Amino acid sequence: MGDMSATPAPDRPRVLDRIGTRSITMTISGFATLGLLLLMLLTPVPYAVQGAGPTFDALGALEETELITVSGAQTYPTSGQLLLTTVTTAGGPGFPVDAGSVVRGWLDPGRRVLPVEAVIDPDVTAEEQDRLAQQQMSSSQENATVAALTALGYDVPAELTIVGADPQLGADGIVREGDMLTGIAVGSERTTVTTYQQLAEVLAATPGGTPVLLEVDRDGESTDLEIVTTGNGDGGSVLGVFLDAEFSYPIDVQIQIDNVGGPSAGTMFALGIIDELTPGEMTGGHVVAGTGTISLEGTVGPIGGITLKMYAAERDGAEYFLAPAANCGEAVEDIPDGLHVVSVSTLEEARDAVEAIGDGQTDGLPSC
Repeated sequence: MGDMSATPAPDRPRVLDRIGTRSITMTISGFATLGLLLLMLLTPVPYAVQGAGPTFDALGALEETELITVSGAQTYPTSGQLLLTTVTTAGGPGFPVDAGSVVRGWLDPGRRVLPVEAVIDPDVTAEEQDRLAQQQMSSSQENATVAALTALGYDVPAELTIVGADPQLGADGIVREGDMLTGIAVGSERTTVTTYQQLAEVLAATPGGTPVLLEVDRDGESTDLEIVTTGNGDGGSVLGVFLDAEFSYPIDVQIQIDNVGGPSAGTMFALGIIDELTPGEMTGGHVVAGTGTISLEGTVGPIGGITLKMYAAERDGAEYFLAPAANCGEAVEDIPDGLHVVSVSTLEEARDAVEAIGDGQTDGLPSC
């Protein structure tokens, strides 16, 4: 038998080395791609993401503090809930959002993604935004208190001081900053103005283009100023002046809510005050949500984020939602299932709607 020669073994380590090198290269490449993707997702982008925010019961308490407290008058038990609704917003100065948040917002039907400039002025700092939002909230509480007390028959005395005039309207160059408005005369009818409501009623009955006399206290002397009013689009007039009102409330109303800004809770605040001060349970035990600015004379105004606020209401158990009439065109496009949306344009209409809901008489309510 001849000598047997061994067959050379394959160069396994060399093959394994090549495979290992390729694996390391692929791993490094994968990590680099993942890192780049993460960097892209975490990079701030010029968008704002809005979501359905928390709701707050105007008849309830926050951390054992009543949202609305009234003293100096008889108050009555309430039932059900009057939910004011909010929208959360991320984006803009101080609150940037990244691409990942935007992608999640696009995929979530309960969120909205908008260009940041459509929601927040990019030239305004976060501190300025917060200050404006709190000023709007404070004003909405004042308006709600005056409107609610006036609706209940209280007189709310006010000192009305002129702080400026619209340069495009008739009072410009006639009134002065610091003039205190004390009366108004239309033709032979002179009205002494001691409440904002008195002025509002006169102007509502005065067509645009009417010459009127404003009685003002200027530096301690009574002076009559003639101006021509401007139509307000509803058959009444505006003076074209900016007023600072200092109210003297006949009873004490306190509204306590933290970390919420903007003007859109005014209507629900006013309804809560009315319910506290009237016998009977206005909601009849139902959960009624809503939104809308409120003026001193009780006009319900439009707001932003109506769709998200309806989703917040439905999420938190509301059966009915009070929507400003001016927002109905947007609201009807995406009403959550099971939520009945009622159109209102004044505090009186909003109150009538809640009382109808409480009485179970909802067939005639105007809907969006």
